[in-house]
Amino acid sequence: MRPLTDSCPKPLLKVRGRPLIVWQILNLVRAGITEIVINHSHLGHMIEDALGTGEQFGAHLAYSAEASPLETAGGVAQARHLLGEAPFVAVSGDIYCPHFDFEQVKTALEDNDVWGNPHPSDKRDVAWLYLVKNPDFHPQGDFALHSFSIANEGEPRFTFANIGVYRSEIFDGIVPGQHAKLAPILRAYADRGQVGGEVYRGDWFNVGTPEQLAQLNRPFNERNSS
Repeated sequence: MRPLTDSCPKPLLKVRGRPLIVWQILNLVRAGITEIVINHSHLGHMIEDALGTGEQFGAHLAYSAEASPLETAGGVAQARHLLGEAPFVAVSGDIYCPHFDFEQVKTALEDNDVWGNPHPSDKRDVAWLYLVKNPDFHPQGDFALHSFSIANEGEPRFTFANIGVYRSEIFDGIVPGQHAKLAPILRAYADRGQVGGEVYRGDWFNVGTPEQLAQLNRPFNERNSS
């Protein structure tokens, strides 16, 4: 996203007059999720200055600053003291999915089966991922999906939307401050049959270039005609 991100963190870039991260915050608050932790690194002070306490959005924002980017799993481990031990939803602050309904994430990871019996801890889902149709820039996708079960191999394949619900236990092996990617953790649990998921079919964009950002900000009729 350079040169735009030389002077502005990507989550603060605007689509339709609103920063990308604010679209996420407002959708979370609409679903009653108001306790929000924001990880940041590059120009992170600008995010804190722009969003403040979150009061203007009806939220309470806490911040976890990273001296250098720790990747998704490393960032979660760094913020564990703010997140608690209950399952939580994590979403990238720089994607654009204006109509995602976060109400659905509240029941994504159930502790009990439909009869009220606890799932064995070594059998229950530890993560629930939202997938999207493969975009042009990622035609091979990330995961297969079979009856709401995520698999590393197989067809059809979909792309991870960077929206997921996680049990905190999967990050136990990461020391706060350690650089760690999420994908290897998810793939290991997927091989054990402990990652569920579904396809999200609403508007979703991973804004990766200034041209893509400009396209989203064009008038609707111009976007459709190009």
